[in-house]
Amino acid sequence: MLVVDADTHIDETEATWEYLAEGEQQFRPLAMDAPGQRGLVEGDARPHRLWLIDGQLRVRRFRNDQRTGTTLATRELVNIDERMSRMDEIGVDIQVIYPTLMLSALTPRPDVELALCRSYNRWMADRTAASQGRLRWVAILPLLSIDEAVKELRYAVDHGACGLYKRALDCGGRGVGDPYFFPLYEEVSRLNVPICFHTGDTFGGNPALTEFSSSFSGAVSLGNLLTISAFINLVLNNVPSQFPNLRFGWIEASASWVPYLVHDLEAKQKRMNSLKFEFARELFGQGRFYVTCDTMDDLSYILPYGVEDCLILGSDYGHQDQSAELEAHRILRSRAEQGDITMEVADKILSDNARRFYNL
Repeated sequence: MLVVDADTHIDETEATWEYLAEGEQQFRPLAMDAPGQRGLVEGDARPHRLWLIDGQLRVRRFRNDQRTGTTLATRELVNIDERMSRMDEIGVDIQVIYPTLMLSALTPRPDVELALCRSYNRWMADRTAASQGRLRWVAILPLLSIDEAVKELRYAVDHGACGLYKRALDCGGRGVGDPYFFPLYEEVSRLNVPICFHTGDTFGGNPALTEFSSSFSGAVSLGNLLTISAFINLVLNNVPSQFPNLRFGWIEASASWVPYLVHDLEAKQKRMNSLKFEFARELFGQGRFYVTCDTMDDLSYILPYGVEDCLILGSDYGHQDQSAELEAHRILRSRAEQGDITMEVADKILSDNARRFYNL
């Protein structure tokens, strides 16, 4: 059985921008230190490292390798053999890689966004090419230029990408059900890759906000809710019925929200005649809406909501927040051995569902 880690990360580095075209060099993010600023975590007295991108300062994360179980070589893709050796140690065959910096919108300018996305995707394609399919990744697309986004998606899928990252809000506050994105959804369906919503965009797709904004603390608490809101937006706008082959995934948001939103939408459908949409919990059962669970989720409560074939699992490898658990896959198997879930369900979560979702 191939064990799939459905959610891991890299940290962008100076090498990420080495793929900018000659005419795009003015858009290169600049790395700098800011001794006057202190870490965002309480008690962290280290100065920030920063990126200067399109006139805005953005945090470049410090990593505590003891906490993350990483090294600079593994989290910045300097040495993929070392990263794959670490995968062997923790019992994972395939990692799907998400970004860090680029989880948030970085610029309102289409030309800058296009340059950064293209460079990121080419860096990822180049760095993972020798992994023989063990390191897969999600594409970052220039959504301010939807035609270019379609072209970039084709390149990424041809070079190892197994999905694309999408924020719940993008392009000036457009929700995921906005017809603006439909040309992209058509191509996504044709290429048979999923759309992945990942927590980490704490600013609602607004590039004017950063960690240094006065509203940052409030934005942090809304980050997961923004991601989950894409579920409601898709259903109320009947996007699944318009694109019947499209798969969507909610990554690093736990799975505990599923029962609440299922009940809420079923109540809306029953009691609010003004709302017309097709909805049933079979959206999960049919294998089109996928959700990463975590090792603290009450799976015996969640599984009856039709998600047995749609739950996947990620370790958050490379990060050190509340979602990080290097031993997640072994912990889940241990829960099955203890009778908390069946071994059949565990195998689906550890392998089958993720392989189907990412088309591995």
